[in-house]
Amino acid sequence: MHDPRLDELANVLTTHSTKVQPGEFVLIEGIDIPQEMVIALIRSVRSAGGIPLVELKQNRIQREIILGGDDAGIKLIGEYEIYRMKKVQAYIGIRGSHNITEMSDVPSEALQRYQKHWSRPLNDIRVPQTKWVVLRWPHPAMAQQAKMSTEAFEDYYFDVCTLDYSRMEQAMVPLKSLMEETDEVHIVGEDTDLRFSIKDISVIPCAGEYNIPDGECFTSPVRDSVNGTIHFNTPTIYQGTTFTDIRLRFEGGKIVEASANNTERLNAILDTDEGARYIGEFAIAFNPYIINPMLDILFDEKIAGSFHFTPGQAYEEADNGNRSAVHWDMVMIQTPEHGGGEMFFDGNLIRKDGQFVHPALKGLNPENLR
Repeated sequence: MHDPRLDELANVLTTHSTKVQPGEFVLIEGIDIPQEMVIALIRSVRSAGGIPLVELKQNRIQREIILGGDDAGIKLIGEYEIYRMKKVQAYIGIRGSHNITEMSDVPSEALQRYQKHWSRPLNDIRVPQTKWVVLRWPHPAMAQQAKMSTEAFEDYYFDVCTLDYSRMEQAMVPLKSLMEETDEVHIVGEDTDLRFSIKDISVIPCAGEYNIPDGECFTSPVRDSVNGTIHFNTPTIYQGTTFTDIRLRFEGGKIVEASANNTERLNAILDTDEGARYIGEFAIAFNPYIINPMLDILFDEKIAGSFHFTPGQAYEEADNGNRSAVHWDMVMIQTPEHGGGEMFFDGNLIRKDGQFVHPALKGLNPENLR
């Protein structure tokens, strides 16, 4: 039986996120997702007057290609996908995973080859040159991560992904303005005392245009301005490996000390290139339906009362000049259940224990966005 929620989600992706126009080419990329969702997207794109192109992938096949690929082969795949990306005006990527640790045994050298010759060059075209949106698909593996039944998680997923993003968009306007006026950000919390500048760097509000689910406002720190320590209290998966208890110490913008449950692998990733030890993104999150981590960054980076701090590549829209093959969103939750914390802009308290206290920003608190 057809699930009408597929049509509702497809409509959000084509009319709100990518705003497909007549005659536009739209690349639909699905990784381990049901055919029914792909068909709903094809029909929605056509309904908007667009021309759909489809690429279907599987994570196990991706793993095998990356695992045994050499520079020439991986580079050719990257060049092929870049050529196609340059021909489209919009990109919709839905990424499922039957096994979230599928890449965990792929050597770091192979993953770095993939990032250097395929992933990063492709993203360097997709992000600035297309209207794009990326989201996860609710496989049972995600339900396990969220510690929910498959049915309950699917209901939660569609609620989160189809909320009223237009209301969120309006509530973000004061935060964007305040961040644009701010020089120093000071964040304190459990084992955390961090200072950095965001002066004169663009601020980008995100309300369902690029990621679903959404709910963040991001910029990047002045590259050499980050000083202090931070202890991330949210688990994270990167290149198939799960990391917990990540602690970073900064001097002059650079990560000079890093530890975690897997310190050796953490530092290997941070040594990918020079830019991997500098920060490329700072974002404040406020999705009212996402309150607990589930080891999926597209959800975890939107947790209400959290922020993320990202070693590696800066986005062109909020560019501090940092360049890297790495872009690793690390999340700290500051709600009371996770230890609390405070965020200051130029010495003024903006958020305490995950709740906005500045009068102009209270519209972003969960009770006002649901």
